[in-house]
Amino acid sequence: MVSASFRFYDGLGDFLPRERRGRTFSTPCARDATAKHMIEALGVPHTEVELLLVNGESAGFDHLLREGDRVAVYPDFARLDVRELQRLRSWPDERPRFVADAHLGGLARLLRMAGYDTLYDNHYHDDEIERLAREQGRVMLTRDRELLKRRSVEFGCYLHALDPAQQLRELFARLRLGGDMRPFTLCLHCNLLLRQVDKAEVRDRLPPRVAELHDDFTTCDHCARVYWKGSHHARMCALLADVELPPSPDSHP
Repeated sequence: MVSASFRFYDGLGDFLPRERRGRTFSTPCARDATAKHMIEALGVPHTEVELLLVNGESAGFDHLLREGDRVAVYPDFARLDVRELQRLRSWPDERPRFVADAHLGGLARLLRMAGYDTLYDNHYHDDEIERLAREQGRVMLTRDRELLKRRSVEFGCYLHALDPAQQLRELFARLRLGGDMRPFTLCLHCNLLLRQVDKAEVRDRLPPRVAELHDDFTTCDHCARVYWKGSHHARMCALLADVELPPSPDSHP
């Protein structure tokens, strides 16, 4: 048994008991315990950690803890110069795709609205979510910290907020997504690409008032839903404008 001290910075403190937030504390560690093992044993999913310093030096999750080690754990190094430090994961260069757990249906719908490929089904079990994230390289979205601790999960985000719009803001800020939106290109129900369509093709599926007032429509060829720019469209545009952030150099997580 060895003893090491830990300090968790910024939002990582939310995973800890109140008395351990915002301060350095010592804790016993099992012999041959790794930094990753202890971080998760203390309650913080590995997916939420972006940078580790052990005794002031950059370290990886596999660092074997030794007596007296001082471990500093950071959630996001966007505000730090880390060019010479070890990154704990390499996020894929391609546009992120997501899989959301059963409690995040509202967020999944908003992500699809913004044009991000997001799998969601309120009947998904945890094993299915884990499989989809692993096999398809998707970012797992959840409020279940134990799900994020699963060994095979490489990319994941814990959502602290409860409101879907606030969750969208939180995710956009963390992954800096705003500059890559493709709004209103995916079906909110099926997550498939929408097709521009003439009014004549969908007229029999439109409410009379909508057919009278609107001329631009898209449709999903899978579920046959039709979309148009009604009053809800303006509200959606306002929400997306609120969360959009301009891309910055080297801003990818």
